[in-house]
Amino acid sequence: MRTPLRVSTAVVAAVVSVLVWACGGATPRGGEARAPDRVTLSIVGTNDLHGHVEALPAFSGYVANLRVVRAADEGGVVLLDGGDMFQGTLESNLLEGAPIVEAYAALGYDAVTIGNHEFDYGPLGDRATPSAPTDDPRGALRARIAQAPYAFLSANLMDRASGARASLGTEEHPVLPTTTLERAGIRIGVIGVTTEQTLTTTIAANVSDLVMRPLLDTIAEHARSLRADGVDLVVVAAHAGGRCRELEVPTDLSSCDPEQEIMAIAHGLEAGAVDVIVAGHTHQGMAHVVDGIAIVESFSYGRAFGRVDVTFDRGTHEVLDRRVFPPTEICRGEDCADARYEGLPITPDPRVVSATARATEHAAERRARAIGVTLTTTITRAGSEESALGNLFTDLMRAARPEADVALYNGGGLRADLPEGPLAYGAFYEALPFDNRFALVRMTGADLARMLVDNATRDTSFLSISGVHASLACVAGHGLVATLTRSDGRVIGETEAITVVVSDFLATGGDDVLGEVRERPGALRIEDDPPIREAMLAILTARGGALDAARLLPPGQPRVALPGERPVHCP
Repeated sequence: MRTPLRVSTAVVAAVVSVLVWACGGATPRGGEARAPDRVTLSIVGTNDLHGHVEALPAFSGYVANLRVVRAADEGGVVLLDGGDMFQGTLESNLLEGAPIVEAYAALGYDAVTIGNHEFDYGPLGDRATPSAPTDDPRGALRARIAQAPYAFLSANLMDRASGARASLGTEEHPVLPTTTLERAGIRIGVIGVTTEQTLTTTIAANVSDLVMRPLLDTIAEHARSLRADGVDLVVVAAHAGGRCRELEVPTDLSSCDPEQEIMAIAHGLEAGAVDVIVAGHTHQGMAHVVDGIAIVESFSYGRAFGRVDVTFDRGTHEVLDRRVFPPTEICRGEDCADARYEGLPITPDPRVVSATARATEHAAERRARAIGVTLTTTITRAGSEESALGNLFTDLMRAARPEADVALYNGGGLRADLPEGPLAYGAFYEALPFDNRFALVRMTGADLARMLVDNATRDTSFLSISGVHASLACVAGHGLVATLTRSDGRVIGETEAITVVVSDFLATGGDDVLGEVRERPGALRIEDDPPIREAMLAILTARGGALDAARLLPPGQPRVALPGERPVHCP
């Protein structure tokens, strides 16, 4: 087992001594004089950073303050991440996640779980997918695992051929299903699991040899094993999440979506199997107790972190108390000058500052490169409904591949708004950080209509479209029916052959959009280069001038007209 980096006992003791002296003998807020018969552990969770290195220096100050408080009462801190750490920004992507591992090491993470987007980089180097039989489709991920001094966890990613747990790391640095930690005499078992949606929410070529074991069965089995081994606390780092609107009252589940993956897990586990879950994947907030399990999830992009304090009887290790905190917003920029946490100012760790500064400097020139286009307003994204950004992307895809009649793009691939003003490369990159390639698919009008109907009736990412307008209506005896019309008013017939340009993500099974169409002989052609993003930027640069979001999504003129809110249910 690799030993995580730690703030040394001597350093913590020195900081505590200075603080006690400066405060006239008072302990920091939250660190009341230690009760000799009690010990408190703070479980701190992050999730879905997606390469946003800029959030980590300030976060290190929050963690340091909490460690000071726990040192003062002779407790401890456990720092975990719920996955999707790397993919999303130039600063992280140009170095395939290495700056995140360096910063996490300096922060003293104990363990992280593997998210679906940890597979996006593919082999080491510029290619996001294997181009030769000798290419390792997970080479970049293995390099990050070998770099990390903390544990990478995965208990439910399995090898398709053998049925055994997949070998995702290296011989010297294996990925484990669980790890056991100790703080202040308390033993903590941590289980890592990944959403069952993984194989359809990353590039299929990089995970084609994997299968997913059900989360509930996996967690239950490892929790039993950890309890049998004598751990006092079982924590799950899960790249699977929930969605709650209200976050102040942990026992009030009325604002939580009961259909979310992490809710089903909590409801399905035996009482006492798991104590805490650090969740992720859905980019939402949670700070709730569900069937006796404390669950925290803290949005995305380094916006916030979650925390659960668990207090034990020091002698018997019985849990005496538990406190679930709402997500703590992490200060940014000048706001950090006046920010405090646990009564102390936010002081970034110099090692984290150094790691993130190198990444920022490495990406600075490319980030600032002008595209030659000015946005008159912000072009906004939306994952589950039609958006100006989705319409822009599909228009640019069709312009880049004029042989295509239609372009489709999945809402989950829209990662950031494009800000008003002169457009720079870095802003466009964050809106489309994936190195996906074009794919051309031959299909019929009936095939496309079926895809749009299926998309309208599922609670999944919205399919943006260019080249046709789709009108969906409930028809008695037929359910939801789609009528497809070209811009010149011609209706696309059911048997009419059309060419649709999509990303290689969709073409290889992503979001299960194409279905059996992609299996038809000769129906699918995936291109090698360039990445879709670079082709889009070339078109924008050639066009120049101004770009108006209002023209991309005119009020009352949707490209996909629905008879109601998604998911649509016809009577």
